[in-house]
Amino acid sequence: MSVALGRPAETPVTVLAAVRAEGISVHGPAGEIVRRVSFSVEVGRTLGIVGESGSGKSLTARALCGLLPPGLRAGGAVHFGGVSVTLPGTAGEWQAQRGAAVALVPQDPFTSLSPAHRCGEQVAWSLRRRLDGGPVPPGRSSRAELSDQVNGYLAEVNLPPDVARRYPGELSGGMRQRVAVAAALAAGPLLMIADEPTTALDASTRGDLLELLARLQRQHGMALVLISHDVAMVRGVADDVIVMYAGRVVETGPARQVLDRPAHPYTVALKVSEPPLGRRLKRLIALPGRVPPPGQRPAGCVFAQRCELARAECSVREPELAPVPGGVEVACVVSKGPLALPELHEVVELPAAVTGVPAALEARDLFKSFGSHLVLKGVSLDVRRGGCTGLVGGSGSGKTTFARCVAGLEHPDRGVISFGGHAVTRRSAEQVQLVFQDPYSTLNPKMRVGTALAEAARACSSGRPSSPEQLLDLVGLPAAFARKYPRDLSGGERQRVAIARSLAPAPELLICDEPVSALDVSVQAQVLNLLTDLRERLGLSVLFISHDLAVVRQVSDVVYVLHHGQVVESGPTADVLRSPSADYTRRLLAAVSPREEGH
Repeated sequence: MSVALGRPAETPVTVLAAVRAEGISVHGPAGEIVRRVSFSVEVGRTLGIVGESGSGKSLTARALCGLLPPGLRAGGAVHFGGVSVTLPGTAGEWQAQRGAAVALVPQDPFTSLSPAHRCGEQVAWSLRRRLDGGPVPPGRSSRAELSDQVNGYLAEVNLPPDVARRYPGELSGGMRQRVAVAAALAAGPLLMIADEPTTALDASTRGDLLELLARLQRQHGMALVLISHDVAMVRGVADDVIVMYAGRVVETGPARQVLDRPAHPYTVALKVSEPPLGRRLKRLIALPGRVPPPGQRPAGCVFAQRCELARAECSVREPELAPVPGGVEVACVVSKGPLALPELHEVVELPAAVTGVPAALEARDLFKSFGSHLVLKGVSLDVRRGGCTGLVGGSGSGKTTFARCVAGLEHPDRGVISFGGHAVTRRSAEQVQLVFQDPYSTLNPKMRVGTALAEAARACSSGRPSSPEQLLDLVGLPAAFARKYPRDLSGGERQRVAIARSLAPAPELLICDEPVSALDVSVQAQVLNLLTDLRERLGLSVLFISHDLAVVRQVSDVVYVLHHGQVVESGPTADVLRSPSADYTRRLLAAVSPREEGH
């Protein structure tokens, strides 16, 4: 039986020439959130939207789908081929356009996939809406045909037919994201919006997903909007780019031109905050401060308070987008074209610097299984006193299981873990502390920051001063933060508090498990610089776990590469990443090599 995929044949792609957004605005209780965003995306092209959290990227996308959260209202208009919707649009208008004209693939596929329904059912829902707007008749042949088409869409996203019978919770993050793409694709959209689709994925999975989106875009004649805070990733896949800050478009134009030779100071800051893969910097350039929230945005240029080039007129006059050389438009009263990039100072690396330094942690031949699944297969690893060891690998490689064994949260089936040369079976808080990817895993949302820090400090018997105010100062936060709740803080501020809490018992070893993977590049640079400062100031030993090789390059002296529960390569970080010997390491490097372009 032949399976028809993509947009129905009776809807010619030539009729659907472009998606055009005009003056998209979003308002909430605190005031304007997004102001007059306009763009056009031709079928077959990709538009990237970049900016820090709070810049309005996701709300702009949700306004285009009629999916704004309650309490927010959109204005402007969006044109899908020959159909126009004046925002906010009616429920009937969006019911007709959502799926058929526009589909959203969110960052977390659990927000679009039902955990209580099988994956095949959810792809079938989209397919039913596209085919005839109602249920498929209950005859055996109709069900069989629908099943064949569902399997066809799963095959298009490189998933086997048995995934149709599985629930989202039974799949890896990358597989769940592919199911979400298949469900969106089955509706036959003209425009697909992918909102941070790769943030939680490792490098190889991320590269596979981006290649998949590009292939599907070509095969199905779609326009694609890709939203991300990863500037290097957007540069590698987008044709055009919009840079947003505090709800405004501050720069737009061809992606390579904008991201290689930025003309707005904010775009420059995003670019230089990205950690390079091929070299280690003495210090990452971090943009201070945070995006001002709605209701607190200043008059004039919204970026002026964080801009090193700001003049007096910047705080009075709000700049409009104006053309500069290179086919770019920029909203800046200072810039007349591409700006000079600041100089980046490299570390003089000594490959044998850790030789002879005693080990803070020694793990030997660790095995760990869950049921019949063997996760760790004889992993051995050292962290030198005062040093930083990187542990990299894809999702499911065993990185977090290893960390939990070292921290005493899991018990290995076999193997020995030693601190300072002494094998231990139980860890004290003063031996090892964990910093998680999500600080909400550490912080009680109902407890003030000062109370949480004081509670952690009570576990310390070393005599090191550890009042909440001292701990906050240690991570570069003012004492007033002790009175705040986690919800009052930005993502970077919450992670700093989580680090402060982990330091309260004065641990010998700090395990950082993906501590910056969910942060904007500017905030990521701040946190990485902080960890470097803390190592030097406190003599900390650090095990840094990440799927991002460029991040590991900046912080670690030695790196171990983990694949399917086994160490496939280890050595000085610079040597391993410059000349990898393992095929898996080479594949990881190939997946992130575009990051180096333009640095």
